[in-house]
Amino acid sequence: MTDLAVYAGLFLAALAAATILPMQSEAALVGLLLADYSPFWLVLVASIGNVLGSVINWYLGRGIAQFQSRRWFPVGPDGLARAEGWYRRYGKWSLLLSWMPIVGDPLTVIAGVLREPMPVFLALVTTAKVGRYLVLAAITLNWAG
Repeated sequence: MTDLAVYAGLFLAALAAATILPMQSEAALVGLLLADYSPFWLVLVASIGNVLGSVINWYLGRGIAQFQSRRWFPVGPDGLARAEGWYRRYGKWSLLLSWMPIVGDPLTVIAGVLREPMPVFLALVTTAKVGRYLVLAAITLNWAG
């Protein structure tokens, strides 16, 4: 497999993992680190893909509220109100938890629903996602090496 295909695969895994799809990118990153690919490029590619996936969620949030009265809408009015209340209570700083499984993706959608400014969103989400991959890479490389 060519290096380009490896990095493209990691990018796509990280992108998909940051959307509402139930995926994880950490295993791919660890496997590639253990296969001696460049830690710098792996963390960079995974981070870009993961942040881009969160940006997609933010845009989904911006447009999804108009459909909340539809029968197919995935969250009921009470669930959406709870999520909005939680986000309003903890504010933009909760985006530092965007790296977490289960809660991170909905946080990025709600940030879009509540129109968190994109520069603030990007700064906090990028910090969280890059930080997670850096810690994971450091732990993997120290454990393996």
